[in-house]
Order: sequence, then C-alpha cells, then structure tokens
Amino acid sequence: MRADRVFAYGATAGLIGDRILGDPRRGHPVAAFGRTAAAVERALWRDDRARGLLHTLVCAGGAAALGVLGARAVRSRPAAARIALTAAATWAVVGGTSLGREARAIGGALAVGDTEVARERLPHLCGRDPQALDDQQMARAVVESVAENTSDAVVGALVWGAVAGVPGLLAFRAVNTLDAMVGHRSPRYLRYGWASARLDDLAGWPGARLTAIAAVLAGPDRRGAVRAWRADAAAHPSPNAGPVEAAFAGALGVRLGGTLAYGGRVEHRAVLNGGAGRPVEVADIERAVRLSRRVTWLALGACVAARTLLSRGAGSSRNSRSSFNSRSSRSSRRTRKGRP
Repeated sequence: MRADRVFAYGATAGLIGDRILGDPRRGHPVAAFGRTAAAVERALWRDDRARGLLHTLVCAGGAAALGVLGARAVRSRPAAARIALTAAATWAVVGGTSLGREARAIGGALAVGDTEVARERLPHLCGRDPQALDDQQMARAVVESVAENTSDAVVGALVWGAVAGVPGLLAFRAVNTLDAMVGHRSPRYLRYGWASARLDDLAGWPGARLTAIAAVLAGPDRRGAVRAWRADAAAHPSPNAGPVEAAFAGALGVRLGGTLAYGGRVEHRAVLNGGAGRPVEVADIERAVRLSRRVTWLALGACVAARTLLSRGAGSSRNSRSSFNSRSSRSSRRTRKGRP
C-alpha cells in the first residue's frame, strides 16, 4: 500500500480514536516525553543558548529517531501494521478532544456562575493567572486557547505527519512540548529556551496558516475572518498564534487579545477584530469548540490531499526516469550491435 494511503487511513483512525477516547488520565506518551525532557534539562541547564540548543536537539531529535525506528520496524510488515502505527502516533500527539473537554468544563462553570471552579480549571488549558481574571476575561482566555491549541495540538501535527509520516508526527509534538516547557520569556529560559522557541515558530508556521485558512472556510463569518486575519494578525507577538486567533475572532465575530496576565506579569496586546467584534461571551466557548472540530477535519482532508498529490508526483517522476533509462539502454544496445 502506498505511503499516502497509509497516512490517510492511519491519521483518520487516530483522530477518531482521539474523538472517542481522548487523552488517558495516566501514562500519556506526551507526559512521558515531558518527564524525559525535564530530566535532560536538569542535566544540561546553563544560562546560555548553546546548552538550550543541545537540549532541543537531544529531545526533539530523540522523538524523531523513535519515529524512524518505529517506521522501519513495520516497513516490511502488512499495510495494517503501518496504518496501526500511524493511527497510534496520531492519537498520541493530537489533543483535540481533551482541548474541547477542558474548554467546555470551564464554560459550564462560568455558565452557572461558579467562578472559583472556572479559575481552578483554567490552568489546565492555558498559562494565564486566573485570580487576575473576571468571568468575561476567562471566557476570552478559553476561546483564545482553543484557537491557538487547534493549531498547536492538532493541525500542526497533521501537517508534519503528511510531510514525514510517524517521525514527523512525533517530532512536531516534541518541539511544541519543549516550547511550552522552556520556550517562554522568563529569566530562567530567556536564553536556554531560545532554540526551542525559534524551532517551534518554524515548525508551527505551516500548520498555523492551514488552521487560519480552515477557520475562514469553516467559520460562520468568512469575510470577517479574512478581514481580521489581514488587519490584525501581524500585531500579535506570536507569528503563528496571530493568524489563528485573528481568523477565529473574525469567524466568531468576537474581540480577542488585549490585556493578559501571566503569573504576575501583565502584557498589553493588540485587540484582534476590534473594529467589528463584540466582547466574548460564555456561549462563545461552545462556538469556538465546534469551529475547532470543523477546522480539524478540514485540515485532515487538506493534508491527505497534499500527501496524495506529492506521492503521485514522486511516482510519476520515478516512472519517467525509469522509462528514460530503459530507452537509453535499448539505444545503447542497438549502437553496439551496429559496430563493425
């Protein structure tokens, strides 16, 4: 079976598995990777970029190498084994169902006025300081997190799975996890986490654009999504979160961005879709989760189509070379036979 079909069937099965099962409460592969990365950090940490680069190479390279070994182990086995490996890897690295569950749990608490429960659960979803937020600000934080994590936790992985198979899936998730662990601008990680943050920006670039495009196509307000993306994405400090959050804001008709609080540190960011959007309401959390799901399946379709086109193009190229070599060989034999 061709590699594009293995990816198509495996990635689809993995997303269905995530939809049905979600993330395990214990023994999650990403959590195991996080513990390993933390151990590597304890051994390597110094306040310089070179050590941080080594940390990134060891952890992300190790994840990619594990994917390569797994892919080689099933290369000569029946197609079902390769599909199963792709499905397992996809399920392990995507987190769309858990993202939706956490968002809805916070939304449910806010809907019944239980602010304290919402504040307790918010750190499960994002790094905001919940004590500094009121109900409306928490709802906005949830919508922003749903938008950004649709790209980081789902679409980006699918993109790299389409490009590089199981190694791409695992490597992308490793890079994204490293960025969450050491890529922020705290005194400890400003230099040590630089390599992880820059690599995450690079790896997340195609997935973020695909997420924004899918949000335009799947959202209730396509023109608003395009308008907000074009007008406001560049004002966001993240090159990848900007297009995604702006497109979600425009598609949902809400305002995102503004003042944020992270562990006592306050940031004043540009408002996304500020000219046409309204303040986020609790009901918008459910709308964002539904949009995230539609974006996920659109992105899967786009990745499968791209992988199929690339495989067919590569196959056509190989066939052309083979045909050329065959003609050249026949011509050479005729020339030799005609010699005196």
